[in-house]
Amino acid sequence: MVGTIAARLWGVTHVRRAIWITVALSSALVVLAVLFVAAVPLTSNTLRHRIVRTLSERLNSDVELGDLHLRVFPRLHADGVALRIREHGRTDVPPLIGVRNFTVEADLLGLLRKRVAHVRIDGLEINIPPDDDRGKVKQDARAAPRKPDVDPSHIEDGVVVDVLDADGARLVIIPRKTGKKPKVWDIHTLRMRSVGGAQAMPYEATLTNGVPPGEIFTSGRFGPWQPDAPGTTPLEGKFTFDRADLSVFKGIAGTLAARGTFGGALNRIDIHGETDTPDFVVNVGGHPFDLHAKYHTIVDGTNGDTRLERIDASFLNSSLVASGSVLDPPGHEHGRPVSLDVRMDHARIEDVMRMAVNTSQPPMVGGLTLTTKFFLPAEDRDVAERLRLDGRFALAGARFTNIDVQGKIDELSRRSRGEPERKDRVLSNFSGRFTLADGRLSLPDLTFGVPGATIRLAGGYALKPGTLDFHGTMLMDAKISEMTTGFKSLLLKAVDPLFNRNGGGSAIPFTITGTRKDPSFALDYHRVFKRGNTP
Repeated sequence: MVGTIAARLWGVTHVRRAIWITVALSSALVVLAVLFVAAVPLTSNTLRHRIVRTLSERLNSDVELGDLHLRVFPRLHADGVALRIREHGRTDVPPLIGVRNFTVEADLLGLLRKRVAHVRIDGLEINIPPDDDRGKVKQDARAAPRKPDVDPSHIEDGVVVDVLDADGARLVIIPRKTGKKPKVWDIHTLRMRSVGGAQAMPYEATLTNGVPPGEIFTSGRFGPWQPDAPGTTPLEGKFTFDRADLSVFKGIAGTLAARGTFGGALNRIDIHGETDTPDFVVNVGGHPFDLHAKYHTIVDGTNGDTRLERIDASFLNSSLVASGSVLDPPGHEHGRPVSLDVRMDHARIEDVMRMAVNTSQPPMVGGLTLTTKFFLPAEDRDVAERLRLDGRFALAGARFTNIDVQGKIDELSRRSRGEPERKDRVLSNFSGRFTLADGRLSLPDLTFGVPGATIRLAGGYALKPGTLDFHGTMLMDAKISEMTTGFKSLLLKAVDPLFNRNGGGSAIPFTITGTRKDPSFALDYHRVFKRGNTP
């Protein structure tokens, strides 16, 4: 279950990143392209100064531009190099936008109609600073706004670029922590049509996702841009995500594929998608299996916060439903923690054990229901070590797959009923509360029942070493002496008083230690002779 939910969340995360990339590129490219044709200058120097001035005013940034060459007749053609756009005064980080070179082509008739045939941008790189830096820049901008010399609405009004291409671009997310490698998305191809500030712009893009690595294709429409309220800018589209390698995340592996659609506004993007991972593996279990999920999320594209409205995941013969959020709390330095409410109404314990137990067959089979709070901190540790769970579960009609173990359970049931000679197979029922933290599963009030006996157990299980530490009490319908026959039964009558319990039958305290593969069961002598042992 741990790996299942984690994989679904990374499936959702890649969608948010694809949309973020599209929006960032669209915003940068639209502004750049439209400014080239705001008016047709007569000289290269005039155009160069106009671009630098207008971009500075429009983006409230420091702008640098290298050489620019303009040819007006018989067809407008402009070539520029080394465009750099920086936040005011920020030389400690790479430029927000960098362009190695660009070309603009238009015919004079088209310019009269305010249309440009083609814009090509090579070597585009967009660098996104850490969230706290972006917040500081926005705050500084509000504190000292700059009044533009020209009305930006006139720059964009009516100007349309028929086709804009930007191949070989990169989006770089700069980490907060010094020395940590940035996350990089390689945009192989990007084509936008009818690019202009007053209309929606169709686009197509292919890119390589950073983490997990995989290929994304997205297409749709973005805009028109709303300068007074950017979050209300509309967008819609579809996406596919192929060959995503989940092994980059500690504790899981598999190759994920996803597809879906999105729409709404930039500050509220409604996403519907589904994912398939045919070879999903939780490393602690080591068994690959097919994992499928559908999800509905709401993403704020302005800050990346995600509301997980519903996740429906299925694996083997089990399913789960989850809802929650992936939010960035103030002051958090390690990414976004995940909070979920998880429910499993139709599941099998053998499917869950297949994830967590590295054996040829699961130790137990049976029906499972479960509810839990799920919290996954954004830390650089194995998923099983950092996951937090707190919930309740119930097993119905369970049996152990090991013949010797199940044989002992059958024998326990017969003897607990006072029928030691009877031969039958029994099913077990479990219920209780559980918590998981730091790789340790705690069961503070586990109840295990078979015909004739109920076991109350408390303790814990360490996942990786597989060690057991439990103490409990077995409540039986029969007395100790009734668990056997003949001379042994007569001898055991002497100890019946030690194990008598209120209402009849026996209460036997015991401990379970050792490991999952080699458990050790022992009578808890201290509790046997302790007053008040009869519940």
